[in-house]
Amino acid sequence: MKFIPKLALAAVAAIALSSAASAQEFSFKFQSSDPSGNPNFELQKGWTETLEERTDGKVKIELLPVGSVVEYNETQDAIAAGILDGHITDTSYFAGKDPAFGLIANPVGAWSDPQQMFDFMSEGGGKELMNEILEPYGLHFIGATTPGLEAFVSNVPLDSVDDLQGLKMRAPEGLVQQVFAAAGASPVNLPGSEVFTSLDKGVIDAADYSVFSTNQAQGLNEIAPHPVYPGFHSMPLVEVSMNKEKWDALPDDIKTAFEETVAEFAQHQVSTLAENDQKAVEEAKASGEITVHDWSPEERAKFRKIAIGEWEEVAAKSENAQRVYELLTSYLTSKGLVQ
Repeated sequence: MKFIPKLALAAVAAIALSSAASAQEFSFKFQSSDPSGNPNFELQKGWTETLEERTDGKVKIELLPVGSVVEYNETQDAIAAGILDGHITDTSYFAGKDPAFGLIANPVGAWSDPQQMFDFMSEGGGKELMNEILEPYGLHFIGATTPGLEAFVSNVPLDSVDDLQGLKMRAPEGLVQQVFAAAGASPVNLPGSEVFTSLDKGVIDAADYSVFSTNQAQGLNEIAPHPVYPGFHSMPLVEVSMNKEKWDALPDDIKTAFEETVAEFAQHQVSTLAENDQKAVEEAKASGEITVHDWSPEERAKFRKIAIGEWEEVAAKSENAQRVYELLTSYLTSKGLVQ
């Protein structure tokens, strides 16, 4: 019998283990923060199908709509506990655990385009910081997406920060309200279900609501015919994350497939929803009854500068929030987005 050195045997064993790992199938259960049938949910399902194809069927993800296993703001704990394997969700839902989650998820006024946020995450240190904040909770951050920059609904012309003075508007509690109040507006907290009626009756003059195509589909622009598009205020970061131990156990080629397909999915989601928005904008303009307002870079920068003052208050609430604030402001300064 031919003698085989121990090192050679070890190498053969390593190759066999590697081959076994590559051939292994992985099944995961993810929960979305979007309901079934929602355009975002349908696009997310498309990502799971792409991932399965890219891995030759080795990775299968069962994507569940919001509330299927736990409530939208409980998925982080469920993933850490192994009840879920991952989620696709707005990071700000976990700001109660650490204000840093809220600041990195939606630094109001920071972004004028989704690509700015994607660049911050991939090239500006955002992804690394996200994992430093998230991994102690038992999760690993794979990548970010977003439904895009929200439009702004208004029944009065808005072309500058000065036009916000005294504006009666709907805004959710938290940083969005803080920033608009600092800019001179008079924000009130109303549920989304009351926005249409409140605009129609003149209780409010404007509203932070959703992207242009959604606002248009719901008739908001018809009763408030001075929308601002592209918006200047809110763009949520939607994270794709999973259980850290399960992530660490994945072969490198599977990890790469996750990261690459999430990045591709993000671009696809942004372009698809932007296309919907642009079509809705053209229809709105063609009606002759709606005037679309687009703020200049200078006015966007003014609003961003006001917002940064409010970010400082959030930064003071935790060490991680301070780290987010410092990285974010450094990035914006380096890109000339802060005057």
